[in-house]
Amino acid sequence: MRIGLVGYGKGGRFFHAPLISSLPGATFVGVVTRSAERRRQLASDHPHVEAFDTLEQLVAAGVDAVVVSTPLDSRPAIVMQAIELGVAVVSDKPFAHDAEQAEAMVLAAERRQVPLSVYQNRRWDSDFLTVRKLLDSGALGQVLRFESSVERYSPTSVGKGNGGGFLRDLGSHLVDQALQLFGPVVRVYAELEYRQPGQVFDNGFFMALSHAGGVVSHLSGNCLQNAARPRFRVNGTEGCYTVEGLDGQEAQALAGLSPATEGERWGTEEHRRWGWFEHGTERERVASERGCWITFYQHLRNALQSAGPLPVASRDALATTRILDAARQSAERGEVVVLPAPVGHE
Repeated sequence: MRIGLVGYGKGGRFFHAPLISSLPGATFVGVVTRSAERRRQLASDHPHVEAFDTLEQLVAAGVDAVVVSTPLDSRPAIVMQAIELGVAVVSDKPFAHDAEQAEAMVLAAERRQVPLSVYQNRRWDSDFLTVRKLLDSGALGQVLRFESSVERYSPTSVGKGNGGGFLRDLGSHLVDQALQLFGPVVRVYAELEYRQPGQVFDNGFFMALSHAGGVVSHLSGNCLQNAARPRFRVNGTEGCYTVEGLDGQEAQALAGLSPATEGERWGTEEHRRWGWFEHGTERERVASERGCWITFYQHLRNALQSAGPLPVASRDALATTRILDAARQSAERGEVVVLPAPVGHE
């Protein structure tokens, strides 16, 4: 399988290139970037990977898929260009500025019969995989409330709009995870935080999602929080699971590591970072599953070889975008937004 990458900023360099280059049976063909600095970084990081000026040049070199990891403002147009060129494409997240833009990409890919996926890599976070295992085993009983939060203190992130604000950027992960666990959402309430006067993009959010199946998800994120909430708190009739901190794959990637360099150490959480199961006076550690972002690319490879579904369906990303749109509407109007009931839940 031959994979190309468009963009070599933080996302392309640290969250895609190390995985593509580590994927067995795959060739990292090249990167589209005109920046002299990023071309120097690419030459240092991956000496045998070529730099290209345009997507057309990359496709002409022969690729089975392209990954688009440019800022949100330019990304949808490049995704559409890849679709028109007839090459399978992975869009970084957030998928789009709004649901209208997201739907246009989905329909274009379906019309051209071009595989389109979205890089929701946090479906393969260690903590999320552990939550999923607990739910599948029934250890928590009937889940009543799902709390998911990513909070950090990063003043340099305030007002940054590359991802459309913290709600659009980080929220796309949290909403996608909630949908994966508990299904369609019928009501959305949200609040947005703006620290500086005239700030266009939010630096914090809170969302309450009512799922058609009865679970309520509370999702929050903030880049100016000194005391972070638990990453997950999942309350069920038979107990509660909590875990602190963030999955370690991000830190490993930013340190220049990869699945190829780390082997079995990649994605493994040290036991002091494991979460807790609590029920009454009972309290015990829960061993964390191993995180595995590279699974996204393994599923992509298999799908393009007709051996399974895409790692993330484009219509999943469209559903997430619609909820993010509803959250912004809720925050702006100060009201609960009611979404159409899914088929079978009317």
